[in-house]
Amino acid sequence: MGKKNLSLKDIAEKAQVSTALVSYVLNGREKETRVGQEIAEKIRQIAKELNYQPNYLAKSLRSGKTFTIGLIIADISNPFFANIARIVEDEAKKSGYTVIIGSSDENAGKSRDLIDVFINRQVDGFIIVSSEDTEDQVQNLLDKNIPFVLLDRHFPALPTDFVSLNNYKAAYEAGNHLIEGGYTNVGFIGYKSRLFHMKERIRGYQEALHKHRITAPPAWLLEVEFNTLEEIRTGIDKMLDARHRVNALIFATYRLAISGLKYINELGLRVPDDLAIVSFGQAEAFDLYYCPITYIHQPMDDLGKTAVEILVRKLQKPELIRTQVLMEARIVARDSSRSRITDVRS
Repeated sequence: MGKKNLSLKDIAEKAQVSTALVSYVLNGREKETRVGQEIAEKIRQIAKELNYQPNYLAKSLRSGKTFTIGLIIADISNPFFANIARIVEDEAKKSGYTVIIGSSDENAGKSRDLIDVFINRQVDGFIIVSSEDTEDQVQNLLDKNIPFVLLDRHFPALPTDFVSLNNYKAAYEAGNHLIEGGYTNVGFIGYKSRLFHMKERIRGYQEALHKHRITAPPAWLLEVEFNTLEEIRTGIDKMLDARHRVNALIFATYRLAISGLKYINELGLRVPDDLAIVSFGQAEAFDLYYCPITYIHQPMDDLGKTAVEILVRKLQKPELIRTQVLMEARIVARDSSRSRITDVRS
């Protein structure tokens, strides 16, 4: 005789609560229905002990939903996006959603294909890290009233829900940190991109120079194509050969920083004695470098969790007004940007 399928009623009896209460908790609605945290945890623990497996097919037939979210990230090989994916997956699970993940590899065509595949899979909604030239895809989702949240990158001209970083302020503070530490010739390496977050990082860097009345020659700002090491090498050469040689560099992404640091090592330059470094994005590689790298800490947990919270609310109440969140980064100052200014009082 086969093993009896476990039901919500079995969990309710063991927890000594109603079946409805169990349903609310296992569907991630305890906050909405004001179930106490202690009893919610008890219900989840009992469900785990009894190895309860929800019947998603029956659930989707009843509700017209599949309880799946399509997550499109820009580049799965980038540690930042890989971590974001894990956070989104964990957070969605708490609300009873499964996440299907696809990587666009910064390619608009691949992004379009992924959206089509996920729509055919009947996902309930999307969380999207946009790649360049995908405004039409985002507009199409708006036109079709498909729920979605843009994560990390957004398009200011489009009326969407989004969770992003205050990129302008983060880059401004990176420039300010270096200049106030005595590095007046600060270069910046970013991507040649029309994406808003990259433009904002460049704008923040330029504003920091402007605030300190530093006039930067064109060679100090380098914008490279994706996946190009040669442009980085040539650009760094120009920055070092310029009459106003740079003594500090800001990298707009972790990947650019890794490529740049490899070349700086080849040149035999010492960090920070010859060249101070600040990079966007935290990564284990920055701890392994002989000189720990100063980085701009992006609140990955908060970015991922907030994106899921907004989307789940939209799925439950589509009429809710748009939510647009800009989060603050912080500089984690380490040896690579050690101040050159000595305290005269010491």
